[in-house]
Amino acid sequence: MFSKACEYGIKACVFIAQESVNGNRVNLKQIANSINSPEAYTAKILQQLVKANVISSVKGKMGGFLMDAEHLEDIKLVNIIKAIDGDGLYHSCILGLVECDANRPCALHSRVFAIRSDLRAMLEQTSMFNLIDDLEKGLAFLKH
Repeated sequence: MFSKACEYGIKACVFIAQESVNGNRVNLKQIANSINSPEAYTAKILQQLVKANVISSVKGKMGGFLMDAEHLEDIKLVNIIKAIDGDGLYHSCILGLVECDANRPCALHSRVFAIRSDLRAMLEQTSMFNLIDDLEKGLAFLKH
């Protein structure tokens, strides 16, 4: 459903959020190891997230990546997805057709409309706080 970069971005944000709650900044190597992603690829993803103000970066010996632990409820999944994949998830044709809209629908257009609406609502309502809370309670996991 999401690009590989977006999957890594979501996992990275959850890891950063968990560490930020504990007062820790994390470096690129820690994040890449945590999400099983190559460092160079992870660095590009993190740059996009910093540019979109989803995460923060502090340079120097005591630097690293972090999130404002006080505002994790304000950081929604939709922010991460838009930063990495854009908003094509809501608009592009599910079958990849160039011309697909209500006037010229693909075979799945009308069937996907309600699902996209529900997906959009979930992404706009689910916060980093929700995700790390589920992890802490043992209701979810991120690793095999």
